Amino acid sequence: MSRYEILLPYYGDVRLMQDAVRSVLAQSGDDWRLTVVDDGRESGVPEWFEQLADPRVRYLRNETNLGVTGNFNRCVGLAEYEYLVIMGCDDLMHPDYLDVVRAAVAREPKAAMIQPGVEVIGTDGEPFDTLVDRTKRRLYAPKGPGRALLAGEDLALSLLRGNWLYFPSICWRTAAVRRFGFRADLGVIQDLALVVDLLLAGESLATTPEVCFSYRRHAGSESSAKAYTGSRFTEAKRFFLETADRLDAHGWHRAAKASRRHLSSRLHALTLLPGAARHAGRPGVTAMIKHAAR
Repeated sequence: MSRYEILLPYYGDVRLMQDAVRSVLAQSGDDWRLTVVDDGRESGVPEWFEQLADPRVRYLRNETNLGVTGNFNRCVGLAEYEYLVIMGCDDLMHPDYLDVVRAAVAREPKAAMIQPGVEVIGTDGEPFDTLVDRTKRRLYAPKGPGRALLAGEDLALSLLRGNWLYFPSICWRTAAVRRFGFRADLGVIQDLALVVDLLLAGESLATTPEVCFSYRRHAGSESSAKAYTGSRFTEAKRFFLETADRLDAHGWHRAAKASRRHLSSRLHALTLLPGAARHAGRPGVTAMIKHAAR
């Protein structure tokens, strides 16, 4: 019986998408399916999947462009199995990804989210260690052996101080995600918003240390492009302040305080000042400084 729906919302580089697909096809077992939802119009892509002719793969092309969040929600709507992964179309699963996830599910069957170990790679596929990722590891991620079940205000507080999760690598319980979906008014921080919704609903996150996923970080990403213009941080500020009010109403006052301060987001804006100057000029620099200074 199939349990794992691997969803690949696709837009952009054809070669990187093909590499991502091949990494999924290398997974063991017969309890999974890959669904690719194409939100672009790159030539040759439907033909490539037709030639692939793999019964484990569904390929769908949207009639109109839905955008990032719209395509995420379409993917969730297409999921039919117990668990789902919304994988980045330029990321890579290691051959043991599903083996690691299966073991974590067996240990923590009630968890709504499973975060495995992740390595960060650059555009060239080589290991790529950025300030953002070093900060995630050293300041924000929980310390300890790496295998834990986390929930409640303590986890919300940790993530709102600094989001140490790698969204495309997470395996989610489908029913939990479908209960909330992704907020249509958010274009970059929608993954953290979903996690907050789940935590407020009493759901939990299981972590496991085995590195089985390569997350690609490069300047051409949607979040990077929006960061340089300041639009990412306008969205982030609105989200953090709204979330603080929700958390206070829920009685999670420590997490609310962290959300209201959103210190890691403000510090991140400062690290992007040189890039904003190069790519967006004075408006970008002004936006970074304004966000950092609250």
